[in-house]
Amino acid sequence: MSNELIRIGVVGDTHFERLDDGLDFFSGLFAGVFADVDLVLHTGDIVHPDLLTAVTARPILAVRGNCDAAADTLPSQRIVERAGYRLGLIHGWGGTADLEHRVLNAFGHEPLSAVIYGHSHFPVCRRERNLLLVNPGSPTDRRQAPFHSVALLSLGRRLSGQIVNLDTWSRNKN
Repeated sequence: MSNELIRIGVVGDTHFERLDDGLDFFSGLFAGVFADVDLVLHTGDIVHPDLLTAVTARPILAVRGNCDAAADTLPSQRIVERAGYRLGLIHGWGGTADLEHRVLNAFGHEPLSAVIYGHSHFPVCRRERNLLLVNPGSPTDRRQAPFHSVALLSLGRRLSGQIVNLDTWSRNKN
């Protein structure tokens, strides 16, 4: 859509109860895998209510997760428009069996380029017809996922995404 390339970092389900832990994490992320992102999208379950305002290295847009104490300050879903693309951002809820179906339906008939969601802690990056579905997984609590992860989006002539395996990324960078 645009000749300009915009890079967006996507993270979710961080579950930071201590502000210092969250600040240390984001500092490392911005020095590493998110070094060249223009914006960060957080899919919710941030947990510490002051984390988003304390991180100032990049703008962060977030939605409320089911574990967030700051429930009244974050929307449950939002649409982010960048470079001619419309990105639906939502946390998710309930069981994981039909999570994608629920998050897709939450946006009704909104024309979207991507739906970005969290909740399951399981990374996903795939196309469903003309829609990119992205779940960054979790960088801190992988649960049943094979690795800790975040996602990167590239918005230019084409919208693309990738899951970044943080377990191997950090080993390969040392």
